[in-house]
Amino acid sequence: MTPVHEVELGTATLERFRSVLTDEQWQRLLRAAERGRKDFEGRVIWNVNSTARGGGVAELLASLVPYSRAAGVDVRWLVIDGDPAFFQITKRLHNMLHGAPGDGQGLSEPDRTVYRATSERNAAELVELVGPDDLVLLHDPQTAGLIEPLRARGTRVVWRCHVGVDVPNDLVRAAWAFLLPHVTAADRVVFSRAAFVWEGLDRSRVEVIPPSIDAFTPKNQPLAPGAIEAILRASRMHAGPTDGVATFARLDGTPGRVVRGVERNGSPPLPATAPAVVQVSRWDGLKDPRGVLRAYAESVAPVTDAHLVLAGPDTAAVADDPEGPAVLAEITAYAERLSPELRARVHLFSLPMDDLQENAIMVNALQRRADVVVQKSLAEGFGLTVAEAMWKARPVVASAVGGVQDQIVDGESGLLVDPEDLDGFARAVTGLLADPGRAEWMGHNARERVRGAFLGARHLEQYVELFEGIVS
Repeated sequence: MTPVHEVELGTATLERFRSVLTDEQWQRLLRAAERGRKDFEGRVIWNVNSTARGGGVAELLASLVPYSRAAGVDVRWLVIDGDPAFFQITKRLHNMLHGAPGDGQGLSEPDRTVYRATSERNAAELVELVGPDDLVLLHDPQTAGLIEPLRARGTRVVWRCHVGVDVPNDLVRAAWAFLLPHVTAADRVVFSRAAFVWEGLDRSRVEVIPPSIDAFTPKNQPLAPGAIEAILRASRMHAGPTDGVATFARLDGTPGRVVRGVERNGSPPLPATAPAVVQVSRWDGLKDPRGVLRAYAESVAPVTDAHLVLAGPDTAAVADDPEGPAVLAEITAYAERLSPELRARVHLFSLPMDDLQENAIMVNALQRRADVVVQKSLAEGFGLTVAEAMWKARPVVASAVGGVQDQIVDGESGLLVDPEDLDGFARAVTGLLADPGRAEWMGHNARERVRGAFLGARHLEQYVELFEGIVS
C-alpha cells in the first residue's frame, strides 16, 4: 500500500455559472456561497474516495472541490489505497449493490478481515490529517470502513453511496449486511435517489442529493465543429493528419493540446462522415457493452449505415476496477467474430488516462460527434455520461435503471428502454437515426433538462445545506 494522498486541485470561479444559469439559480448560488463561507470558517471539509481517475465520483470531485474553494470554503480531496485483494472485495461489493454477482465469490469472513485491516491502516493516516472541527465526506463502499475510526475521535462524518438498485435482490441484501455495521455510525448518509435508501438506517440522518455535471470542464465545454474534427484526428479516432488545432481550455484557463492517441484494440478509425452510435463508459459488465454490440450487430447495422463506437478508459490506469481488462478482452473477442464487413463498422477505443483533461476533451469531441449516444446499463447509480451527452444536446437512448430515470423524461429529453430488451433498444436507436428532426428536438429538450436540474450549482447548494445541518 502507498500512503493516503491528497489530490492537488486549484480554485475555479463561480462567475462561470452566470452564463448557464437563470437569474434565480445564480442568486441562489451566491446566497449558498455566502452561507458556506460563514458557517464553515476555520474548518476543512475532506472528501475521501479510492481513486483519482476513472469513474463518476472522481469526476464529481474534480469539479466540485475547485468550485467549493471559489466559494471560500476549504475543501480538499484525499485518496485511500489498498492492495489487489481489497479492491477485488470492493468491486464485488459494487457489483452486488447493483444486484449482480460480479466474480461470484460472495462476501466471506476473511473478506471482512481484509476490508477492516485496510480500512484501519487508512484511518490511522486520516486521523493525523483531519482536525477536531473538520468535516469528512466519504464516498462509496471502499470508504465505509473509515466511518467508525473517525467517529471514535469525534469527527463528524458523512458517507455517500453513489450506487444502488430500485428493487433489491439477495445479492444487494448481502452487500448491505456487510456494509450496514459500518454505515450506521455516520452522522449523515447520502444517496443519489430515494429508491436507493436502505432499510435499517435512521431516516432523520438520510439525505438524497443527485449528482451533477460541470458545464465548463474539458469534458463539457463548447467545441466548434473544426475543433471536434481536429481532436478526433489527433487522438486517432478519425483517420487523417491533424492540422495542429486540437486544442482546448484547461480548468485553470491555460491552453491544452491533444498529443496522445487512443488504443483502437484492432479497430479501424471511425470514418469522418459516417453516422455514429456511441457509448462511453468504463469497461464494466454492468454497462453491458456486450449487449450494445450484439443489438447493433443483429438489429441496427443491417438497416442503417451507422457505425458503433464503444469507448472507455485505458484499463491499466483505473486501479479500483480490476474487471476492466477482462471485459474489454471479451468485447474485443466478440467483435473479431463478426463478418469483416461488420467488423469494419465497430470501433473499440481505449482512451489514455495520462492526462485526465486530455482524456476528457476526447470524450467531449466523441459525444458531440455522435448522432445517437447510448447508455445501455444493466444497473446504474446515476450515469453521469447521460447528463453529459444531454448537455451537449445529443439524443440519448438509455436503460430505465437507477438515476438514469431521474435524468431522462422518456419521449421528451431522451428515450428509456428495458435493459434486457435488445430489440426495443435497437428500435429506439434506429428510430432516431431515421428521424434527424426528432433527434434534434429531443437533444434541445435534453440540454434544458440538465440546465434546470443537473448542473454543479444545484449540487453545491445542497452540500452547503447538508453540512449546515451537521455543524448546527
